[in-house]
Amino acid sequence: MTILIVLLAIALLIVLISAFKINPFLAFLVVSIAAGIMLGLPLSKIAGSVEKGMGDILGGLVIIITTGAMLGKLVAESGATQKIAKVMMEVFGVKYIQWAMMLTGFLVGIPLYYGVGFVLLIPLIFSVVYRFKLPALYVGLPMLTALSVTHGFLPPHPSPAALVIQFNANMGLTLLYGFAVAIPAIIIGGPLFSRTLKNIPASPLASFKAADIPDDQLPNSFKSFFTALLPVLLLALAAAAPLLIPAESALTDIVAFIGNPSVVMLIVLVVATWLLGTSEGKSMTQIMHLYTEALKDIVMILLIIAGSGALKQILIESGVSNQIAAMLQGVSLHPLFLGWLIAALIRFCVGSATVAGLTTAGIIIPLMQSSGT
Repeated sequence: MTILIVLLAIALLIVLISAFKINPFLAFLVVSIAAGIMLGLPLSKIAGSVEKGMGDILGGLVIIITTGAMLGKLVAESGATQKIAKVMMEVFGVKYIQWAMMLTGFLVGIPLYYGVGFVLLIPLIFSVVYRFKLPALYVGLPMLTALSVTHGFLPPHPSPAALVIQFNANMGLTLLYGFAVAIPAIIIGGPLFSRTLKNIPASPLASFKAADIPDDQLPNSFKSFFTALLPVLLLALAAAAPLLIPAESALTDIVAFIGNPSVVMLIVLVVATWLLGTSEGKSMTQIMHLYTEALKDIVMILLIIAGSGALKQILIESGVSNQIAAMLQGVSLHPLFLGWLIAALIRFCVGSATVAGLTTAGIIIPLMQSSGT
């Protein structure tokens, strides 16, 4: 009966979001409360459980996600994204245009969230399509695949960052493993797969072709690439530091502090504010206005993450997580594969990587703990 209630809760979440178009945050709240009632939690404890779950999950994420959004906004508005794309096109040329688009999407996708990157790069795709008279899917899919994969696999994006917190994992190592999986996935799903779509006709509307920032107003290549890649460099160095620095060294505490993901993102934002902001002639008032606008874009992401934390807490306090773990131990599927399967099904039904990953985490964590995975 317990597993049936959990499946019913997940089904209700999917139906509310996909069929009734309910806001995902509200859907999580409704499902969390409904699940708490069905699982027999005392009514007096349900609201407290929901609040605790929301607070616990947001505590370690607010700085990472908000500073990441500010960084992405500055990278976009400063023209750094356009500069990266321009350099890539010059290096690779028309013959290898798919690889240029893929790398552009990958580099832009590291600091930018998928929704922002999608809106920002779609005009670039269309401008390349018009300029070189190439099929839209052939040109665009490698870039959008890279955006999607970085959003799903690499911190500090919302879902992987939240999962790192929930699983108490190392952010730097997660990033390195993410690269190991992301790169082949992007190559297969991007340049290789899009070749099969080369003959599919697509005619984007000319109105989608956006005006570019004049070249003389763009930041230079060093500033553009360095700012986009700095979060990766710092997190990678933090992950490698224990292998390079003796544990008894005085530098250990300093590296641990600087390597904290929240501190990393704050450092990157300060550097970006100078490189892409004040050194490019922007006033601090203009930059802070951009940062305020960036926060408006990610409020819903934070609320969705909070809602997923509420559902996870309900599953924990009702004891259902342990029951599910005990039941699934008899299933001849590795917990990691089972987690991927559940997340893939939810992603297919709902369309949101964040919702899929965080919903699955509440089910899989107890199983991984009990199995020692």
